[in-house]
Amino acid sequence: MNSINVIKPYKYLTMWVFDDERVGLEQEPFVSGADEIIDLMVKDIPDADNGFILVFSDTPFPGHQAKFEWRREGSGGNWYYVAELDKEGWLCPALFKYFEKAPQELYAQFKQNA
Repeated sequence: MNSINVIKPYKYLTMWVFDDERVGLEQEPFVSGADEIIDLMVKDIPDADNGFILVFSDTPFPGHQAKFEWRREGSGGNWYYVAELDKEGWLCPALFKYFEKAPQELYAQFKQNA
């Protein structure tokens, strides 16, 4: 598995979703607070609704903008807390396409689509 992953979320029917052919995901939605975290993180990215770059890893990397701290399991997924935003969001079992087990910490960077 990669230590740093990249996906390109976009809005579809008012929801943040992403495709990753590499791991067999199509229009995988972000829900239950994860969507609200994305809204806050991309508010200053022009045209983010049409796609932005999300870089994420279970280890810190230069330029990461948010740290997600594992809180608990639930509904087949995992809940994470972002202290910078004082927000909690649920990541669905698609997380296991990128990590063997739910990381204790996730680091993310939200970038404008090139």
